[in-house]
Amino acid sequence: MTRVYGVIGIKAKMANWNADFTGRPKTTSNGDIFGSDKALKYPMKRMWENEGKKVLYIKRLIEKAENKMVPMTLAERYTNLTNKEAKNTKTSEALKTLFSFIDVKNFGATFAEEGQNISITGAVQFGQGFNKFDDTNIEVQDILSPFRNPKDKTGKEFLIEGAEGKERNQSTLGTKITVDEAHYFYGFSINPKNYDEYKTLLGSEFQGYTEEDYAEFKKVALVSATAYSTNSKFGCENEFALFLTCKDEECYLPDLSDYITFDSQKREIDLSDLEKLIEGKYASVEVYFNPFKLSLKTSLSRFNIFTQEKL
Repeated sequence: MTRVYGVIGIKAKMANWNADFTGRPKTTSNGDIFGSDKALKYPMKRMWENEGKKVLYIKRLIEKAENKMVPMTLAERYTNLTNKEAKNTKTSEALKTLFSFIDVKNFGATFAEEGQNISITGAVQFGQGFNKFDDTNIEVQDILSPFRNPKDKTGKEFLIEGAEGKERNQSTLGTKITVDEAHYFYGFSINPKNYDEYKTLLGSEFQGYTEEDYAEFKKVALVSATAYSTNSKFGCENEFALFLTCKDEECYLPDLSDYITFDSQKREIDLSDLEKLIEGKYASVEVYFNPFKLSLKTSLSRFNIFTQEKL
């Protein structure tokens, strides 16, 4: 297959698509809200795993001494999926095994474990997803827990004189932080040639990044955010996607999300600048969007992102 470029759009309404360590939506130093590539990859990996496919780079717990549950190390996760120890495996065999994991096949890997030092540049590369909505506000909600916490923020006993002695007698307060509305746009590229060197190393069994691999990526790119509903992610959904297949190998494009205009008042996506940029450089372009909540200004082929039927 040839090189592919595209954009994935994620809507967040009264939700928190990607929080920083304070719980607030991630922002740049000048205050622009964005989502990291990790935030987009995670629901993709969860969807693949739910379908029974092997995913290496995902947090899983293991019980250790003193009945404590802790996250697996990378080596433990490798052994958990393969029943083999990486340190006792030939590098060529470890490399074949890594490519058998669907997340590694798409996004690459850094596997620096005892006996191995493997780095794979993934065929699929994402940029950061910047919010293009002009009027995004951050909402902070107070939440009352049904339980009391006997300690204060410093870890000391929080004592209040009461009828039954000195103890904390109030339920714990928490917060939930969301945005009222945001629209994130991620540019991505797929370069199958990243794996050409491994075809020589691994022999005819390894076909590189194939059309089947691309089909698996495209499937989760259209629905995984919508499918992944947690407390903070409910309200996040796939609302836009563009897939451009290059006409030939001499097709090199920048981050396509920079050439998309979003009208915050009309909720309209304008692809006029993008169409000028890609003119004459593509074999096919497909644009998926939510026709119930968005309008789309383009002459390219349009599809309903939910039914994937042509409009």
